[in-house]
Amino acid sequence: MSTARTAEPAGAGAWGAREAAVRLMRAATRSGAHLVSEAAALVEGWAVLADPIAGAVYATPASAAAAGVRAVAHPQEHPACQLHPAAGAVLALTPGPAVPADRTGLVAQVTVALLEVRAQRAAELRAEQVRLHSTLIRLLLDGHTASVTATVGGDGHGLTHATVYRVTGPDIPTAHQVLWRAVSPTLTPGRSVYVLLGQLEGELVVVELHGGTPDDGRLLRLVSRVTERHGLLAGLAGPMPLDEVAAAYADAAVARHSASPARRIVPATAVGASGLAQLLPADPYTSWAAAVLKPLTPDHRHLLTVWLRTGSIPCTATALGLSPGTVRARLRELGRLLRTDLADAGVRAHLLLALRAPTPGKDTPLRAGRVSLRVLPYGILDTEAACTWAAGLLDGLDAHLRIALACWLRHHAKTAPAANELHVHRTTLTLWLAQAAEQLGGLHLDDATTRAELHLALEATAPDGGDDPARLPRRGGRTYRQP
Repeated sequence: MSTARTAEPAGAGAWGAREAAVRLMRAATRSGAHLVSEAAALVEGWAVLADPIAGAVYATPASAAAAGVRAVAHPQEHPACQLHPAAGAVLALTPGPAVPADRTGLVAQVTVALLEVRAQRAAELRAEQVRLHSTLIRLLLDGHTASVTATVGGDGHGLTHATVYRVTGPDIPTAHQVLWRAVSPTLTPGRSVYVLLGQLEGELVVVELHGGTPDDGRLLRLVSRVTERHGLLAGLAGPMPLDEVAAAYADAAVARHSASPARRIVPATAVGASGLAQLLPADPYTSWAAAVLKPLTPDHRHLLTVWLRTGSIPCTATALGLSPGTVRARLRELGRLLRTDLADAGVRAHLLLALRAPTPGKDTPLRAGRVSLRVLPYGILDTEAACTWAAGLLDGLDAHLRIALACWLRHHAKTAPAANELHVHRTTLTLWLAQAAEQLGGLHLDDATTRAELHLALEATAPDGGDDPARLPRRGGRTYRQP
């Protein structure tokens, strides 16, 4: 919403149609805000351009914004307000008590025509701007963060984080146009928040660049309105550092798979049980994590975080601007440094838990001696809070599905070796995994972070003897029978 100040309106006796048109055209050459402000001055009242998604786009005076939006939504309750469709929005005019009706009608007619001209001109320029935004988003995903921040913000100072939305549905092009008009994205240097809008592979991708804290929630509200109005589903991830945009992009896709008509936008933090780290006791959790991560540099930790979040060496390589071979070599080096096997599913889950640990205080004692990543020490995952979290996450999961899921996770989400160990057909295991995901509340098992948390939950609630595939009830050869 914006306003503009203009000269005092001429008196009623000195008013003329030609002079009014000239004043409105001069205002239109400056901005839409000046045009609406001039219209309010000429009718000696207030004027608001209201968009059904964005709310009040321009308002004069600023205090009239809410009244204008209410008048558009409920015109029968505001008989003195005149409403005129204009450029996909509605112009609401409320003249002063002494202003003739023909004068208000002429001002409204000219203002609407000029708003249409401005909208047409903006549409002509938008195609180039849309292509630029899509290119910038692709550069971000390819790891060229410095180039993007230099493009959108001059020197890029203050742009350190990004929040990513991925929106899908039946009419993405229309939703793109509506959201573009509502957001009015600009790449003018000097701003603290920039919004990039683009269509990638049939999805609407929205990236909000900021300094660690996004705007006041306006963009989230706009995306929410667009998804509700056009029947779309969206996933949200962030804020995350710019060099982790690729991971945020993947997280947003995972979150989107959990969206539904009842909840059209799902944040990535709502997928799985990412709050486990906050449930664990500060000691011994932080001291164990600090001892585990002590041999690692910040670059090592960053590499491991991206790799564990994406679950893919190619995605990690893309996010960090490295070759897949380089990532593999560095992971082998980190395995030797940590004196463990990073190919072990339990080690990966424990390492992700260590990376999520809060920063230890200066007085936090480190564990003495060698710290293993294969087995968690007593007092971390076997606490009442952790067991309650795990039981809640796995609540309702059938016994045979639990055994199948645990085996599949141990094999790094590879169906063929897991089916071979379970002595069932791959199709059977695929069906069981789909049933398990449904019983777990629609969790998206393709997400590496979700799989790690499921591994921890299974570990925390494992029965005596563990989730042994030999415990699957059978009847003759490879046939499965429920108990």
